Amino acid sequence: MIRALILTHRWLSIPLGPLFVLWFATGIVMHFVPFPAQTETERFAGLALIDHAAPLRSATDALSASGIDRPDRIRLWQRVDGPVYVVTAAARSVALHADALAAADVAAPDLALSIARITAQRRGLDASGAAVIALDAYDQWTVPNRFDVHRPLYRIALHDPDGTELYVSSRTGEVVLDTSHFARAWNYVGSVVHWIYPTVLRRDWAAWNVTVWWLSLAAVIAAVAGALLGPVRLRRRGARLSSRYYGWHLWHHWAGLVCTQFVLTWIVSGWLSMDHGRLFATGHLTATEEAVLIGAPDWTALTAAPLPVASGDAREIEWFAFGGHLYQRVRRALSQQQISVLDGSSGRIVGRFLQPAEVNAATAGMRADCTRSIEVEPGDDHPFTSDVPGAPVHRVICGDTWYHVDAASGAVLEKLDPSRRAYRWLYQALHTLDFPTLLAHPMLRTMLIVGLCSLGVAFSITGLVIGWRRLRLQLR
Repeated sequence: MIRALILTHRWLSIPLGPLFVLWFATGIVMHFVPFPAQTETERFAGLALIDHAAPLRSATDALSASGIDRPDRIRLWQRVDGPVYVVTAAARSVALHADALAAADVAAPDLALSIARITAQRRGLDASGAAVIALDAYDQWTVPNRFDVHRPLYRIALHDPDGTELYVSSRTGEVVLDTSHFARAWNYVGSVVHWIYPTVLRRDWAAWNVTVWWLSLAAVIAAVAGALLGPVRLRRRGARLSSRYYGWHLWHHWAGLVCTQFVLTWIVSGWLSMDHGRLFATGHLTATEEAVLIGAPDWTALTAAPLPVASGDAREIEWFAFGGHLYQRVRRALSQQQISVLDGSSGRIVGRFLQPAEVNAATAGMRADCTRSIEVEPGDDHPFTSDVPGAPVHRVICGDTWYHVDAASGAVLEKLDPSRRAYRWLYQALHTLDFPTLLAHPMLRTMLIVGLCSLGVAFSITGLVIGWRRLRLQLR
């Protein structure tokens, strides 16, 4: 048995040794420089006031012209070439000019460049030297699946001091991502290495998923074998314990005994990051739950619903279904919005955000044991926050299952059943130290992450040296 553990630990650790070193080292980088993503604050800052001077068709007309039967949302926003409707479904997004309902795809690079320039200027960036670099389906920063409905994307360099690059969707004309030279450089030695995320592999999600899952599982087996060997290879000398090893083996043995708990939990939780429904629930709604929470409202009601032209200061108007009703969301600033529920030709103002009554009414038909919604408070064991500052997130508890609803947009952020709640602790908490107490003390959390990952790097280097010497001996 011991011999089998030794051989397993040795011959898995030799090829995986460099990966262990890189995982711990890049974990430190990722804590300070996350993978590039556009925040809601950045997105909204680039929006202009909607021009109501031109006659605009109704959102229902836009839905009919889009060819989408059951949309998730319909949005109206001001593009550089006029107001545009964007109709979105699960895996599709269609943009239409709001006046003639003609397709509003961005086919000309000059239009993409104009959109990027105007957006950059609204965000306070220098766009005087902006130029289109490429039109790509994938590059290193747009491989995540959320960009699928926007591909291909125009990559536009501003040539400003920060090396900013904007990505414009060829489907909707929206700026969906921005990166800087600083973020790109650090992510090449951070997230790209840590997630094994080269474009050539990650563009095929299934291939990347299987590859990283098996590599992570092999790392788990190697770590578990080493953890089992650690105590076994100790021996007693009088009143104290000593190691059977010398030199680098001795350092590796004692370091392993000291940091076994962290290494094991970190490697196992890292493997669980690739679970994707294999062992734990995904947190997605079932078709039945979607039918209740979203419902099947009469979208033709939007034909008679007037646009809020009186104010003239709307930057985005959105229509969405929730609990079988249609809602209109008028956004004037990041945190300034108004939600109305539409009923035929009239509308009733709900307020800035969805109220508990709306959330409770929508979830009443979910299950018989659903309780009244409660607001997720800061410091909650399962923290959820809205993209809109100050907007509450409502938690509806139905037996052993929780549903979290963003009061700003009506979006269901996640479904937490017992499996998903366990996953939150086994993956998020253990891998990123995402414990409520540590989240309340970010400096302490940073010190622990950097210190533990540095210990993991040092420990892995001892194994790397041992593995290199063994491999060199075998080659001889």
